[in-house]
Amino acid sequence: MRGGERMARSAARYTDQMERQFIPSPRQTQSYLRELFQAHGLTPKNKLGQNFLVDLNLIDFIIGHAELSRADLVLEVGAGTGGMSARLADGAGSVLSVEIDASFHQLAQETLGPRPNVVLHHGDILKNKNLLHPDVLAQLNALRREFQPQHLKLVANLPYAVATPVITNLLLTDLSWERMVVTVQWEIGAKLAARPGTDDFGALSVLVQSIADVEILRRLPPSVFWPRPQVASAIVRIWPNSEKRARIGDVGRFRIFLRDLYAHRRKNLRGGLVSLPGATHEKETVDAKLAELGIDGAARAETLSLEDHRRLCAAFG
Repeated sequence: MRGGERMARSAARYTDQMERQFIPSPRQTQSYLRELFQAHGLTPKNKLGQNFLVDLNLIDFIIGHAELSRADLVLEVGAGTGGMSARLADGAGSVLSVEIDASFHQLAQETLGPRPNVVLHHGDILKNKNLLHPDVLAQLNALRREFQPQHLKLVANLPYAVATPVITNLLLTDLSWERMVVTVQWEIGAKLAARPGTDDFGALSVLVQSIADVEILRRLPPSVFWPRPQVASAIVRIWPNSEKRARIGDVGRFRIFLRDLYAHRRKNLRGGLVSLPGATHEKETVDAKLAELGIDGAARAETLSLEDHRRLCAAFG
């Protein structure tokens, strides 16, 4: 059987199963959540970023910009009550939803019921800040083999504490992400989309924009979440760009170079390059290389273009 035929049959099987076992999505309003948590004796934990989006129009907005179809495999980080998971399952062919909190993992299972196209994974999405957890990757790859999706998408109300490592680590995998539509803390969204020379521009901006296109879709006030966070949030859409990534080459090496370069953000470019870990270059050697590149050593890294960062990594990384 050809790959396209296998995918079509697999999608049809999932669609048929979902039509027979369809469960209406819960309306995740503030009153619904209060009653749900009271009934289960649960209290949202601030340290885990358990702030739930209760504006139903914004949930529709996120789902709409994800443009889900039965050809999609969706990863969600932070299943919470299962409210967003249910909406994703209604539109996507298959969903892997990861939840670190045991109580909320159980709650999501009860909310979702027996949906044949949803896998709820209890565990941490991260092994550490620089690595995804291998159990999650194994689950994701198992679903890819079974479902053979055309598109892989991240759609999630990301917990603030893990938003940056989740986005960057997923982008740096060899997986072909079609898009990411996520809510993040406004500060992170601003950094993701920042332009050179602005206060928010830094290593995160350079890394993500060098391998993807970034767009802030909407700013969200604290009032659209319950419990309310202390800061504003953003809905961000990220489009991985294979042509950009090809120009970077070794994305892992590029990430390390940017981390080390921006560890000395207050120094000018010459000072930052001389201070790189393991660097053996004297100032004269650094100046000579910078002159060859046509880059001013007295400038600060955050004023340089994405292309200048790529060339610096090739010369000094």
